[in-house]
Amino acid sequence: MNFHNVEFLTSAANPTGFPKERLPEIAFAGKSNVGKSSVINRLLMRKNFARVGDKPGKTIHVNYFVLDKKCYLVDLPGYGFAQVSQKEKERWGKLMEDYFASGRIDLGVLIVDARHAPTNNDITMANWFMGSGCPFVVVANKLDKLKKSEILPNLETIREDLELPEECPIIPFSAEKGTGRDDLVRYILDLVKE
Repeated sequence: MNFHNVEFLTSAANPTGFPKERLPEIAFAGKSNVGKSSVINRLLMRKNFARVGDKPGKTIHVNYFVLDKKCYLVDLPGYGFAQVSQKEKERWGKLMEDYFASGRIDLGVLIVDARHAPTNNDITMANWFMGSGCPFVVVANKLDKLKKSEILPNLETIREDLELPEECPIIPFSAEKGTGRDDLVRYILDLVKE
């Protein structure tokens, strides 16, 4: 699969905007300041493909990208830190509920901050993936900000707090340095066999 062959498809503000053509969907979820867009950009080896903002909460719709005409990368609105109105947060919440209820997700990518214990929202998201039976991986981003001695204990805390089953992988990741990219690519390739 050619990870350079990617194009923006649509930005859905409600379920009627979800693509009609069915392809495998890889959904990227995470809190607003976890570097979700940066992880997607690193995965695609592009600088500013998914919009990176100086303020959390740039992604306000369900953004669809077509990867090599074989699958969708889906950038979901971040949760938690975005400074937006309560009404906008409620709209996002409803959009997320509609998306998750649609049964479209083939692989979930839950992005957490490697430096900190998971938030309640991270735990809620992990529980949704586990409850739905949807396969998912956890990407522990911002690895470059940790000392070597902190990495293993932090990953263990993430696994424990999210109550991840053994088969759910945690990928130590740095969008900044590229660490973990090959592992994430492997999971996507396993999902979308050529």
